[in-house]
Order: sequence, then structure tokens, then C-alpha cells
Amino acid sequence: MRKNIVAGNWKMNKTYQDAQALVSEIDNMVRDEVTHENVEVIVTPPFPFLNSISKLIQGNSRMHLAAQDVSAHESGAYTGEVSAAMLKSVGVEYVLVGHSERRQYHHEDADLLLKKMKAALAQGIKPIFCCGEPLEVREAEDHFKYVAQQLRETVAHLSNEEFDQVVIAYEPIWAIGTGKTASSAQAQEMHASIREELSSIFDAQAAYNKTILYGGSANPGNAKELFSQPDVDGGLIGGASLKSRDFTDIIKSF
Repeated sequence: MRKNIVAGNWKMNKTYQDAQALVSEIDNMVRDEVTHENVEVIVTPPFPFLNSISKLIQGNSRMHLAAQDVSAHESGAYTGEVSAAMLKSVGVEYVLVGHSERRQYHHEDADLLLKKMKAALAQGIKPIFCCGEPLEVREAEDHFKYVAQQLRETVAHLSNEEFDQVVIAYEPIWAIGTGKTASSAQAQEMHASIREELSSIFDAQAAYNKTILYGGSANPGNAKELFSQPDVDGGLIGGASLKSRDFTDIIKSF
């Protein structure tokens, strides 16, 4: 059975005090309300909060910690960078790689993203690899080809053992902040296409077992329908993960 995951990406939000309060609320709600056995909850706070949040969630086996980014370098004179070993030392289990905002604002290309995944995997941290198409690609109906190419340039260069540790997250960039909405059918269609592409790169069993998250503005109102799709195994949640009630209700959609 594929692992169901709901991961909250906090992006550049919350102060230290706000972060402590939010994760404490989520932790308590997950303990009290989430009964589904096969759902993993991940919180992805900004770097300064990772260590303290790691300690807060330590006693809850359902809660896991992710970082929003990782350096491709092991160590050295890279001011402002954070290595995989540093993340590992404070209890980080997952890391986002290839998020659309990193690609857009920091011009991260396939070569760098592959190095980041390799750096994380070398420390036993599982990459959540993000892929997805912008509006102009969707309107040109090149979205399947575009996302397949993103996978071919990165994930395809991992070994079978490395690929086993990776989670895939599909971000329909065209449906985030544009006023356009991706339907559950569109999400399922792309997730099925990603799984088919992974099957051709690795094998059918590896692709079938792979957790693929939907990263397109999931909320308590649409999560149940999205998560009911056969190839949608959970969500990478943005704004709704900043509200404990909304985030917990999304988790409970399973």
C-alpha cells in the first residue's frame, strides 16, 4: 500500500512564537482526531524553527519534519546555505527539492536539483521532488511532455535504491494564484501520467508504490475529492497549512 502523506509548506511565514503555537496545535489535533493509520503528517517550517519544532513533535510518531531547501554542497564557504548534514543533525527527515518558487526566483535548474537530491539522500533525508507546468505550457497542451521532461532530467538519474526514498509532488503552477482552478479530474490525469512516466524510467512496481502528492491549493473543501482519486496520495499544502484547523481537516479527508 502506498503511503499517504499530507505535508504543510509554511514558506516564509510565522515568527518563532507563532510557529511554536501552530505546531503545538497541529500536534495535539493529530493525536486527538486523526485515526487513519496510513497517513503521515509533515510540517515544513523555515530554517530557524527546525530544531525547536523537531523537539516539539518528537513524541508523536505520526508527525515528521521537513526543510524547505538544502544545499547541493556538503560544507564550505557557501554563505547562507544549509547542508543536508546540518538538517539531519536537527531531526529533519524530508526536504523539498525543485519547488516552483525556487525554480522561478532562484533559477534552479535540473543539474542543481539532482545534486540537491543526491546530497539529501546521502544523509538519509528523503527528497520531496516538485514538478509542474506554468500556464503557457498548460494552454499549449504540452503539460504531459513538460512534466515528463522534468522527471527525465532529474529523477531518472537516481538509482533504484535512491528513487525508493523519493516522494513526488505535482504543482499545477497555472492554478496557484491565477484564479484558475485545477479539477480533481485534471489532478488525477496528471498524476496518472507521472506514474506512467516513472514506470517507463524505473519499473511498473516502483511506479505503483510511489507516493505522488498534489500541490495545487488543496483546502478542507476540496481535499476529500482530490484524495479520493486513485493516483493522488496526499497533498503538499501551502496557505491552508498555516491554520491548524484547516490543516487537520485536510489530513482527516483520508
